[in-house]
Amino acid sequence: MSEARVESRVSTGVPGLDDILGGGLTRDRIYLVEGTPGSGKTTLALQFLLKGRELGESGLYITLSETEPELKAAAASHGWSLDGIDLFELVSEEGLDPDSEQSVLHPSDVELGETTRGVMKQVEETKPLRVVFDSLSEMRLLAQNPLRHRRQILALKHFFATRRCTVLLLDDQTAEDGDLQLHSIAHGVISLRRMTHEYGAQRRQLEVVKMRGIKFRGGFHDFSLDTGGIRVFERLVAADHPATFNQEMVSTGAPGIDALLGGGLTRGTNTLISGPSGVGKTTTSVRCALTALERGEMVAYYLFDEGLTTLLTRSKALGMDLQPHIDSGRLLVRAIDPAELSPGEFAFHVRDAVERLGVQTAVIDSLNAYLQAMPGQKFLLLQMHELLTYLNQQGVVTLLILGQHGFIGEVRSDIDLSYLSDGILLFRFFEAAGSVLTAISAVKSRTAAHEKTIREIRLTEHGIEVGQALTDFQGVMSGLPSYQGTIDMLGEENNRPTNA
Repeated sequence: MSEARVESRVSTGVPGLDDILGGGLTRDRIYLVEGTPGSGKTTLALQFLLKGRELGESGLYITLSETEPELKAAAASHGWSLDGIDLFELVSEEGLDPDSEQSVLHPSDVELGETTRGVMKQVEETKPLRVVFDSLSEMRLLAQNPLRHRRQILALKHFFATRRCTVLLLDDQTAEDGDLQLHSIAHGVISLRRMTHEYGAQRRQLEVVKMRGIKFRGGFHDFSLDTGGIRVFERLVAADHPATFNQEMVSTGAPGIDALLGGGLTRGTNTLISGPSGVGKTTTSVRCALTALERGEMVAYYLFDEGLTTLLTRSKALGMDLQPHIDSGRLLVRAIDPAELSPGEFAFHVRDAVERLGVQTAVIDSLNAYLQAMPGQKFLLLQMHELLTYLNQQGVVTLLILGQHGFIGEVRSDIDLSYLSDGILLFRFFEAAGSVLTAISAVKSRTAAHEKTIREIRLTEHGIEVGQALTDFQGVMSGLPSYQGTIDMLGEENNRPTNA
């Protein structure tokens, strides 16, 4: 066998998994796919064989745990046909007969057990290039003791090594203390796990535990299992996606906000828009997105909190009609249910929008709902750090909305992402002349000399109106701001009584 043949790769047929493996599995090796029942092992194995059929490579599915009709029904649920793939039930109805049972279960004096003999015989007859063995837990029971089981696995490994077969061994991890011996025997180990939370869809993750001779992406990768099979979402590492871009400054569409930020938003930066509910955070983000669309950019808006219809209706009432841009395909609005979407899948959709669609402005509304999709706060911060770093490296203008609890008094957040943000726009309600008004201030900008003033901001049917800098504010940082100055509020200059 030539060296080129040994080093060639085999596609797994699972979208995303080949990328994690750096191109696929090494050919003519034996691999362990482990996971608890329901984690997706059978689906992954079927995709592996179907990909081989697509490439003209013969496949064999050897089963001790499922019948042929069950396998065909599982494939049909994904819209697949197993025509052209050999299915072999190692233990048939004869295995229920007491006499046959003894011949299978009783250890014999020969080197290999009946189970191993049956596998070898079937491989010799069909000469497959891809083999799936389902499952090792059944074989472990038939072997009766760990030593015999290990000898059978070693015998199969040496047998397949000389038959030019790439083999997946499935194991449902039902051994009491785990079976780490299989890890040492296999050329590579892929582990699948399923996690169920108190509410929402179950989450699934894949980890490449071991892969000899291959530089793979370690850690846990989210994956989905739905009609059509498994899709793996490779863990995002921003350092692997460098890009060059012109770090220019672009307008938000509101001159007053541009002035606060020292000229506008800078490409390759992210801005955190923070404040209590109803203060105007989403409307400000929509204004920035619409301005980007008017510049001819592609924009992605990820909506976690409110419905798409509500967003469109409210924006149109403020003179910002988004529907024509959605119809033209230049505005991608994706309403996301955080209970159903994993963080890895969300990062995948963002990356796809940037790299495939050419998105230059992205809005995440809001981080509070995104937090609910995470198993813990530290994971949110780590994954958000990678996502923001990636977007910055791609030259994307990113807007992050963070809702804060409370309207008056102490206003607080679930999380603190201020250290990850390049710029921060802070919104607050305040009281003046018996009215509740809204103030805006730029409290951080890493790329420009921003104003340190506080301005009034008002939402009208013509969009966003920002007033002049206000003085004599009291209690802004305490959460109970009030204004006691002499500068007119927005609109007051037109209501001033004239002298007779």
